[in-house]
Amino acid sequence: MNDISFWVIFNVFVLLLLGLDLFVFHRKEHEVKIKEALLWSAFWIGLSLSFNAFIYYWKGPAPALEFLTAYLIEKSLSVDNLFVFILIFNFFKVPTKYQHKILFWGIIGALVLRATFILVGVALIAKFHFIIYILGAFLIYTGIKMAFTKEDDELHPEQNPFIVWVSQKLPFTTTSVGGKFFTKQNGKLYATPLLLVLIMVESTDVVFAADSIPAILAISKDPFIVYTSNVFALLGLRALYFALAGIMQLFHYLHFGLSAILVFIGAKLLLSDLVEIDMRYALVVVGAILAISVIVSLLFPKVAEKEVHEPPVKK
Repeated sequence: MNDISFWVIFNVFVLLLLGLDLFVFHRKEHEVKIKEALLWSAFWIGLSLSFNAFIYYWKGPAPALEFLTAYLIEKSLSVDNLFVFILIFNFFKVPTKYQHKILFWGIIGALVLRATFILVGVALIAKFHFIIYILGAFLIYTGIKMAFTKEDDELHPEQNPFIVWVSQKLPFTTTSVGGKFFTKQNGKLYATPLLLVLIMVESTDVVFAADSIPAILAISKDPFIVYTSNVFALLGLRALYFALAGIMQLFHYLHFGLSAILVFIGAKLLLSDLVEIDMRYALVVVGAILAISVIVSLLFPKVAEKEVHEPPVKK
């Protein structure tokens, strides 16, 4: 069986899983509870590790290690997406029972976007070697910028060009209509506010893809490894969101860890022609940074800002 056959079989398998997820297990819109989310998270992680074992027996230990490292990095960076999803859903006041549907279609779009980014990135690196230095510098810049970015920055949908364009082209209802993206009223087609939420989710993934894809390309140049590690990380993103949404504020130092990972991967790219870092050491470094950032977050919880009360004015 050639590599093209594996591409076809893998994508058919992913589409089958997504179809079962949306049309069977989540056919009825409902609020995803923590227990259900944890079970789904365990399922997706177990499936990812099983595929990692398949890579080991198919391609060997080196590609399997690349997959595991790429998956861990992508999974870690995807946690940063969750902070933004929470902001988006809170800003638009999206009912919990509709959030799974939005994330589902958001991930479908993300899969297409990531596949395009990966194929273009691999082709460019193969043809123009100097691009690895550009990607390395970009990752270091992004990592440093992330360290100084506030987690609770406000959203500005009115500044999103996709939101502005769609708002000008389509009439919108003022309220959500049964979790639909479009609805007919008096014979006229209207978009609902949920479509704006989906556009926000999709457009923010463009930014995240610009960060994560270069990081994964620093780990492996095999398009299949890069793509499949991305896919498995994204497939488990919805379950991870519902499992962690209520406790995300506990991991307030995580973005510093993600920042350090991006800087490390960027430096690995810049120095790749001078020093080759063994993938096993890269995996240990990434895992250690994540563990430290989580442990420090739990040991030193974020102190809630106290309200400042002005002293009473004496009359």
